[in-house]
Amino acid sequence: MEITRFLPLLGRILIGLPFLVSGLGKLAAFGPTTAYISSAGLPVAPLGWAIAVAFEVGGGVLLILGFRAREVASGLAVFTLAAAIFFHHDFADRNQMIHFLKNIMIIGGLLQIAHFGAERYSLDARRTRDTKNIAGATA
Repeated sequence: MEITRFLPLLGRILIGLPFLVSGLGKLAAFGPTTAYISSAGLPVAPLGWAIAVAFEVGGGVLLILGFRAREVASGLAVFTLAAAIFFHHDFADRNQMIHFLKNIMIIGGLLQIAHFGAERYSLDARRTRDTKNIAGATA
């Protein structure tokens, strides 16, 4: 079916957008975010804040654009697993268990992108086309 060609793009947008929004929220809330990181017992909360903002804003944008999507999705999967382990490990709290499971589901989608790539509507696909055009012109 021809309409399915847009599904990888839609999937990247639906996974990348929450990272982007979350990262922008952290960018605007340094104090509360670093306090939350500290409350989880992690050292050097400002560094944790910077890492989270970089992964969420940078990774979200790159994933949506489909630039180095396999690498970005792999990195975001590791980041998301770390967030689940450090911030959502209290399974006695139903809300925390739901957040943990949500993170696991996000990791599943990211692993699909890591395996299959960004597909047709992405900067990765454009880069591949450009490389093939350059190789064909020099042959």
